[in-house]
Amino acid sequence: MNRVGIGFDVHKLVEGRKCIIGGVEIPHSKGLLGHSDADVLTHSICDALLGAAGLGDIGTYFPDNDPKFKNIDSQILLKQVNEEISKLGFKIENIDSIVMAEKPKINPHRSEMKAVLSKTLGIEETKIGIKATTTEKLGFTGREEGIAAQSVALLSA
Repeated sequence: MNRVGIGFDVHKLVEGRKCIIGGVEIPHSKGLLGHSDADVLTHSICDALLGAAGLGDIGTYFPDNDPKFKNIDSQILLKQVNEEISKLGFKIENIDSIVMAEKPKINPHRSEMKAVLSKTLGIEETKIGIKATTTEKLGFTGREEGIAAQSVALLSA
């Protein structure tokens, strides 16, 4: 049996924060605002995996009002999500993601992101797709106010 899930996340770009995407700190003048490290890509992957398994969303498991998740590394959250879906007998077949941002550029960091995510999930890098796009200067991403990410995950049982 195969199951598909979709995840989507958005975080605002602000001064004074690190810009962490896909578990990789990317040099940029602004970082992503959030209760955790605000890793927009990893959060969208978490939601895609949870959705495919028929579970709640990332906020159900890691509420943004719980102090134990303050500034937490999102790779820890992703590892916990993977443990939850594994308990139910699911195996990750593949993940495909897209990051929507004018800046910073994602492509120079794609290989490192895939390496980090595959290590966290214990799957081959070839099972992870990461793409990037701008929104042609349209909307909040085009105005460089934030970054969005969308992911799809395929699980088998």
